[in-house]
Amino acid sequence: MNDLLEVHDLSVAFGGKEVVHGIDFRIAPGEKLALVGESGSGKTVSALALLGLAQNGVVTGSAMFAAGEGERPRDLLTLPERELLSIRGREIAMIFQEPMTALNPLYTVGDQVAEVLQLKEGLSAKEAWNAAVEALRATGLPDPERRALAYPHQLSGGQRQRAMIAMALAGRPRLLLADEPTTALDVTLRTQILDLLSDIQQHNGMAMLLITHDLNLVRKFADRVAVMENGYLVEQGPVADIFANPQHAYTRKLIDSRPVRDVVEEPAPGEEPVMQARGMQVSYPIHVPGIKGWFSKGEFVAVKDAAFSIAPGRTLGVVGESGSGKSTLALAALGLMPHRGELEVVGSRWGPDAARNKAIRRAVQVVFQDPFSSLSPRMTVEEIVGEGLLVHEPGLAQAGRQERVIQALHDVGLGEQQFPGLLQRYPHEFSGGQRQRLAIARALIVNPTLLILDEPTSALDVTIQKQVLKLLQRLQREKRLSFLLITHDVDVIRAMAHDVVVMKDGDILEAGTVQQVLDTPRQEYTRTLVAAAS
Repeated sequence: MNDLLEVHDLSVAFGGKEVVHGIDFRIAPGEKLALVGESGSGKTVSALALLGLAQNGVVTGSAMFAAGEGERPRDLLTLPERELLSIRGREIAMIFQEPMTALNPLYTVGDQVAEVLQLKEGLSAKEAWNAAVEALRATGLPDPERRALAYPHQLSGGQRQRAMIAMALAGRPRLLLADEPTTALDVTLRTQILDLLSDIQQHNGMAMLLITHDLNLVRKFADRVAVMENGYLVEQGPVADIFANPQHAYTRKLIDSRPVRDVVEEPAPGEEPVMQARGMQVSYPIHVPGIKGWFSKGEFVAVKDAAFSIAPGRTLGVVGESGSGKSTLALAALGLMPHRGELEVVGSRWGPDAARNKAIRRAVQVVFQDPFSSLSPRMTVEEIVGEGLLVHEPGLAQAGRQERVIQALHDVGLGEQQFPGLLQRYPHEFSGGQRQRLAIARALIVNPTLLILDEPTSALDVTIQKQVLKLLQRLQREKRLSFLLITHDVDVIRAMAHDVVVMKDGDILEAGTVQQVLDTPRQEYTRTLVAAAS
């Protein structure tokens, strides 16, 4: 057998229900295979099953793994737990999707990498620590001696991901299972992590199974691709062949899921902006080390002298990496963060007057990144969507409030015909895209002028992302809504925004129309963002 891993007729069932249906694939030594599909397609479960990590799952089929030169292939699915333990981390390692939950918050990242080296390589504590620092250095983590002493919460998302890569590669595995290794990262960090994995893979001759729904990533990174839909493997082959000539309808649907621009391009002349800022600055108090900290607090300026405006029916896109000040800008726009300078919202300013602030809050609503965490699991759909009316129209009768809720749900494409008993359902009964529609309905019900969209599609699959963006475009045209769109996804900016500001380290580096900024960027940083997304 020439393949490193040959999977045949792999099936996984939970509670008698099969979720992976007899899939076949193979990975050659040094090869990069991408397993793609939407959430729920069975990608991650298939990978976990290979290492005996599909808890409470019934796994059948075979997964023949050739651990070393001249060694007889072993079936991973029939090995006892003791033998699997010796393979995990040493022969086959895994990078999990969210490093913040995969890393132990009670131990430094250096200790966690060193633990792998002690267990798998038999090193002493001192040898393991020195090797852990070198492993972190190999991932490009800056100042690894100091970072090794940090706890996971003290590192950025990209640094945590590098620490987890160091842990996965510490045992020098022959096969790496990478489950959405760049999903939570900015576009430039994604490129850095992929380049890092490619360099390590080429240097060590390691094979990779990349689990993702990001087709741009697949196109850049993988040698071959296997496409999963609802637990079935529907198509596989070389990346160039699949992208050039997809055979299955689902593959074509995934490839055609890039956001499409469908907005009113020409502004109405002479209208006052719904939001404008001049010289706006937002800062946080920080602790000053040493004796000085006893008498005074320092200041971290998160947004520096920002200036922008949003016209009726238009979208301002704010793009930049994590830590650039995007979310802080959004919080100030929502009146949730004190600021200096001028910020006018529908002709008023946030201030100490609660009654005036209440009127502004009705005009400015927000849709958050993760609909599951932003919707209360204890409230029904009727209670969630109608909550704003209790605050802004307390005199409205229950029957009138219910009618408004039904209309708001209809506006976002949700109705009783699709979901019998819709009003009394709970968020967990809906998919990610449907939950985001509920979040949009909750924002729309009070008839706002401006929606602040904080990464509204980054937690969604590509096909669902396209549907939600299409919904937002329709609502903007029908209701003349204005959007402040916070994102690091350049494709979303191209589809939605009329004007763009590019932020880095609290500064607005570049501003203009979407065509000016993205097609002819003046700043090197903007060019890097655009190039990383292409």
